Amino acid sequence: MDKRWQARWLTAQQFVGLAASDVFHREQCQSQEPEHPKSRQNIHTLGRKVFTVSEPVTEAHIDITADDYYKLYINGAFVGQGPAPGYPEHYHYNRWDVREYLQSGQNCIAVHVYYQGLINRVWNSGDNRQGWIAELFVDQKLAVVTDQTWKTRRDDRFQGAQPFGYDTQFPEHIDERRLDKGWRDVTFDDTDWQFATENRDFDQQLFLQPTPAVVVQQRQPELIRVMGDGRIFVDVGEEVTGSLTMAAIGQAGQVVELRCGEELLAGVEQRVRWELRCNCQYREFWTLSGLRDVLEHFDYKGFRYAEILDPHGAVDLESIRIVVRHYPFDPDSSQCSCSEPLIADIWNICKRGVQYGSQEGFLDCPTREKGQYLGDLTVTAHSHLYLTGDLRLFRKSLEDFARTQRVAPGLLAVAPGSFMQEIADFSLQWPGQLLRYYWHSGDEAFLRTMYPVAEGVLEYFRRFQRRDGLLDHVHETWNLVDWPDNLRDGYDFPLTRPVGPGVHNVVNAFFLGMVGAVNEIRDVLGLSYDDELPQLQKAFHTVFFRPDKGWFVDAEGSEHAALHSNALPLYFGLVPEGYERSVSEFLRQRKLRCGVYMAYFVLKGLAKAGRHDAVYELLTDRSEHSWANMLRQGATTCFEAWGKEQKWNTSLCHPWASAPISVLVEDIAGVKPAAPGWTAVQFSPQVPRELEMLHLACPVPGGHLAVDADRDVVCLQGIVHGQRWDLLRKRGDDTE
Repeated sequence: MDKRWQARWLTAQQFVGLAASDVFHREQCQSQEPEHPKSRQNIHTLGRKVFTVSEPVTEAHIDITADDYYKLYINGAFVGQGPAPGYPEHYHYNRWDVREYLQSGQNCIAVHVYYQGLINRVWNSGDNRQGWIAELFVDQKLAVVTDQTWKTRRDDRFQGAQPFGYDTQFPEHIDERRLDKGWRDVTFDDTDWQFATENRDFDQQLFLQPTPAVVVQQRQPELIRVMGDGRIFVDVGEEVTGSLTMAAIGQAGQVVELRCGEELLAGVEQRVRWELRCNCQYREFWTLSGLRDVLEHFDYKGFRYAEILDPHGAVDLESIRIVVRHYPFDPDSSQCSCSEPLIADIWNICKRGVQYGSQEGFLDCPTREKGQYLGDLTVTAHSHLYLTGDLRLFRKSLEDFARTQRVAPGLLAVAPGSFMQEIADFSLQWPGQLLRYYWHSGDEAFLRTMYPVAEGVLEYFRRFQRRDGLLDHVHETWNLVDWPDNLRDGYDFPLTRPVGPGVHNVVNAFFLGMVGAVNEIRDVLGLSYDDELPQLQKAFHTVFFRPDKGWFVDAEGSEHAALHSNALPLYFGLVPEGYERSVSEFLRQRKLRCGVYMAYFVLKGLAKAGRHDAVYELLTDRSEHSWANMLRQGATTCFEAWGKEQKWNTSLCHPWASAPISVLVEDIAGVKPAAPGWTAVQFSPQVPRELEMLHLACPVPGGHLAVDADRDVVCLQGIVHGQRWDLLRKRGDDTE
């Protein structure tokens, strides 16, 4: 651990004496998860400690963590929440500056700790590790530690219910009668609370969280309307990640029903679709105490609309707010405006999708899964760095996946989390993601530290190589190609789970891309190696390329050419010399007959081939497979698929659809690092003539840049690492 703790790990009574369960295994090596009784699921625990501060405080901070999650209060005021999920051997704690919350005399630290107890993508839960630990330092002296003098009790307000999503979340039916008010205050009488129990078998290794905690803020809804039938309709104005809060005064036992959703029911006036497409049921019941109650949900949702059924008129309309949470994100630091409104609208839904999908990690979505997927990282982390200029979450995510190598040598597809899934396509992208982080950070020491993980992934997949070097029958992990499966453009290879024998294009294109990325990392680090890539490319061409057609086919022995089988070779530079035009034209004509995730590789591949005309054409396409289609269907954040009906459980906030962010910055505005760490800037604008005006501003690591285009000239201005950039390019000038 990175510090010596004098505090003790405290735990709820029902977890005393329980051994930690090992929930980690290869996906195909265990038929069922370890049994975890419902009596140890959805456990809310409260803890508090009253202490005295005798002198004015000049400096104070608290180190705190919990398993699975905590919310921290001092003297009744909310301080913060966390930690970011982590594995037991590298678990995170937060450090909060709390000087402003302390007062001379008596003070109270209060914590609300949650243990979910489910095997899912959210936390490493279901393992009997429950509790919290904290140390408060006042003027550099240890003032308070968690020990057996703390008072604790179970929070019975949260009633039992069945989880929804992918066993992701419990509904929060809250009964305010089950807890006395003011439990977070100094003056609260906790005489009937129990003294805390210490867990002497605590085994987490604690390290200071390398990323800031999520920002939690309240927002006024765009619309609150009393409907006249005991209903209150709320429109946030856009999809957000968070929860509702409000105050109410009613008779003890009166119930207010709460419904949240991403969209409205068709054909019904302002009724919320609380049974979401993505298998989340956002319908909850709030039972009043008879006093003034304030609604405080612990967990979060992804929603835009809310419907409050309040037949007794108990809710204070003026108190209705939205509690919004996300990784620190300044929406004003990145801007896009242009003469084509569609481009700016696409930028904005992608930007908001990344904002609300970035929590303690880069989430797949804030609704059904709430997990961080390795493949999504290629798109989302790339977008995020141009929207924030902040690489800390990117670095942490790379480390999260690197730590899964002790479980799966080829890396898990979800991290952290106790849900075990392996996807070959995703694992093969990790070395390339590491390389991208290096180019934007310039952190060679981190690259060197992570390099053995990249080599380990490469060595794992070598076991599936046949004599010519291509991968055959990669049966231990899912061969995804694209998702949902109806957007695979007829890909001609049976993608069963596990996959059967045979050699197919996509997994091999990703394999060759990984070999190229590992080679480049070796070059940076000055390591010698035998370059196998030319021979692999020759084998790839022999099996998959059809010179008479000028494109690639899906599998050995197949004559079908899917979009995916051509996008990846173009993206990874695998197209035989002289055929870039035919492959790129094939992609242009096929348009986006793929999922939103694969669209990233289509657009970036076309840009690498110099087909910026096709990039712009596909960005502004208005067919059913387009970002314009999302906007037609009311998107305020980018969708999981091109349209609501194109997947059976579509979530309406899914940042893996945010490819236009990096494409507009790097391939249209033409700005990217020309040297590691942005010590030099490449400016090669490809702003199409169709755009009479374009303004694009974005933070980058070490500074900020802005591109402005008029009819004839494209201008780059900004400051990066103290160096001012002020460059002009004529339209069509490719000079770097």
